[in-house]
Amino acid sequence: MTQSAPNGTSHGFVMDETSKAIIEQLQQDGRRSYAAIGKAVGLSEAAVRQRVQKLVDSKVMQVVAVTDPLQLGFKRQALLGIRSTGDIIATADRIAALPEVDYCVVVAGPSDIIAEVICANDEDLLRIITEIRSVEGVRETETFMYLSLRKQEYNWGTR
Repeated sequence: MTQSAPNGTSHGFVMDETSKAIIEQLQQDGRRSYAAIGKAVGLSEAAVRQRVQKLVDSKVMQVVAVTDPLQLGFKRQALLGIRSTGDIIATADRIAALPEVDYCVVVAGPSDIIAEVICANDEDLLRIITEIRSVEGVRETETFMYLSLRKQEYNWGTR
């Protein structure tokens, strides 16, 4: 998530069309060379390298390897709907700090917070649910276990 300053910048980084084009190139293929990206967007390899580093440093993007958790031994994924009391942001931050939580957002609706967890097995899932239920500010949880992942993509572009 990117926090924007009042002037529309993100941590001092101003997003322009060239930076968006670089992001889109990396969304298509995260291993694409800086030279190839430069050719596509009209910059030198060094200029692309600098821009990518600024995008990463300003937390506009991450360059990561997206894996299949099942093939890495994580047999259980779940989404947790969490209802909280008190300071929702502080509660979400405490939940987000847990290593098993890979995604955590404050939402509007029946839940206050949604968190995704990836666990080795059901025993591990029970442990993390119990840990989340003990977090200060958590009132109630609802667990949605993944049975079959049908789509997961990260190439939505930059609009």
